[in-house]
Amino acid sequence: MTPDASTWRSSTEYDRLDALTASDLAWECLRRNEAYDADFEASASGHGAPEPLTERIRQRWGLRFPGRSPDRAS
Repeated sequence: MTPDASTWRSSTEYDRLDALTASDLAWECLRRNEAYDADFEASASGHGAPEPLTERIRQRWGLRFPGRSPDRAS
């Protein structure tokens, strides 16, 4: 995923960043990182055991993956 850098000097392209929270801004930076993109693709591909990849992403990128809530018996 290579972003289009042709408009990086256009302030109108980045006006939306003023309204982002800290975590939203962090995501904007992270999603442009090629190393993160490679780790994400490896995780999303479904090849291999997911636990080592999840742990690697958690440690390397500081991300957490909360578990699913257990089904409630009604």
